[in-house]
Amino acid sequence: MDSQEPKHQRRPRYKGTHPKAYRDKYKELQPEKYADTIEKVMQKGSTPAGMHRSICVDEILDFLQITPGQTGLDATLGFGGHTQAMLRCLGGKGHLYALDVDPIELPRTQKRLEDLGYGSELLTVRQMNFSGIDQIALESGPMDFVLADLGVSSMQIDNPERGFSFKFEGPLDLRLNPEKGISAADRLKTISEYELEGMFIENADEPNAAAIAQAVISQRNKGIDIRTTTQLQEIIKDAVKFIPGSNSKDAIKKSCQRCFQALRIDVNDEYEVLYEFLEKLPSVLVPGGRVAILAFHSGEDRLVKKSFQRLFREGIYREVAPGPIRPSAVECNTNSRARSAKLRWAIKA
Repeated sequence: MDSQEPKHQRRPRYKGTHPKAYRDKYKELQPEKYADTIEKVMQKGSTPAGMHRSICVDEILDFLQITPGQTGLDATLGFGGHTQAMLRCLGGKGHLYALDVDPIELPRTQKRLEDLGYGSELLTVRQMNFSGIDQIALESGPMDFVLADLGVSSMQIDNPERGFSFKFEGPLDLRLNPEKGISAADRLKTISEYELEGMFIENADEPNAAAIAQAVISQRNKGIDIRTTTQLQEIIKDAVKFIPGSNSKDAIKKSCQRCFQALRIDVNDEYEVLYEFLEKLPSVLVPGGRVAILAFHSGEDRLVKKSFQRLFREGIYREVAPGPIRPSAVECNTNSRARSAKLRWAIKA
């Protein structure tokens, strides 16, 4: 393509997280005191603040077929709902390893599981990224089953100090581990308009990427430091206010969601980490070992799908999911955050 072709006719080049292989409101925080409040929130199909409702638990357990004495891994510990369900299947025999990069939520989850009787003889918890799955395997030996829930936990989303949601005023951070890397606010200080546009496309399929990127950089050029979630939200809303029709409010909200998602993926290197994890997976599984991965947006689901299919063609996996498994209508109605979930699985040859 001619390098002098007008910019709007060229696909933006994004050098961020695309894999190199491809290029009194929070009463529910006190469940022992406000059980009625929690029940009302859940009946509406919402998740109580400070809690997380694990998705596709039955579907995951049906596939993994966990039996007592096995060794497995929950690659994304989170609130520990999937972990607890898998530990019950082990029945006090075998061992489960669990990983999470979040230094804030990990000790809270570990404490909850310990209080339920899951001590070190049954459960090993590590603060680390799941791209290091091969290092865990050196300690655990080959694994019978692996689960990775790629979604951001509700506790992270609902904590304004983490900056994952524009529903609350908070610092524009978005890091899963706030002790490492740079925040989304700092990322916006240096990124070019062209690369930002590409980020919104690559990481979130945002249809208004060009207009939003231009608006963000325009504010920066005026000397405005974009430091909070609501600042960025207002810039995005103003940039796409041209969207016509009765559904414009919902469309604008979705643009905000996609842009926050794109930034989160970028500052956490989520695609590179997932790609590395997928490449290492077969080497840590026993023959016949099972892996289930729960994805929540098209970018990560594509990576999982392509990896499973390629390794199936190469004979490394003997069977892979023919298509994504979606949460039931009942689950989606009772937990709105389940609606975008896609579950894929593979079995090692």
